[in-house]
Amino acid sequence: MIFIVLFEDADGKEHLRQAHMADHLTFLAANADKITAAGPLFTSNGDGRGGMWSVKAEDAEAVEELVRADPFYPTGLRKTCTVLEWRQVFRDGARVTR
Repeated sequence: MIFIVLFEDADGKEHLRQAHMADHLTFLAANADKITAAGPLFTSNGDGRGGMWSVKAEDAEAVEELVRADPFYPTGLRKTCTVLEWRQVFRDGARVTR
């Protein structure tokens, strides 16, 4: 299954992102077989608002376990984390069939 993970960062914790970024990027690379895409999210005026992952996993519990293993997790950077199952229906200009 494919899951989308949406992270909202806590206000006033921006300094934690840079302090733990190297470890976070190492973690993402080590889990590239599961975390197929990751990156920050921004408002229309360029303010950072958190991040998003695309994850291949058997179930939501496996995704939540991955989130807890991320070096950002214990720092207090993340205000919220939402795990959603995603079913792709359109790709490369065509409908995806199962």
